[in-house]
Amino acid sequence: MENTIGLKNLRENMVDYINRIAKGESFIVFKQSKPLFRISPLKGEQWEEIIDFTKIKKGGVDIKEILSRL
Repeated sequence: MENTIGLKNLRENMVDYINRIAKGESFIVFKQSKPLFRISPLKGEQWEEIIDFTKIKKGGVDIKEILSRL
């Protein structure tokens, strides 16, 4: 069974919940006794790095410069 938490509690203790989610726990978040959303860890999903703009230019690349080249 998933844990239930209040939205205010989530906001006030975000770091604690992030750590618990990273360990595999899931939560259903409520506001005024109504369920709002479920928060759970990503399972088996991989993020692929396409390009690291900090390797192109120290400090990254300005978004306006990127968009002007598209």
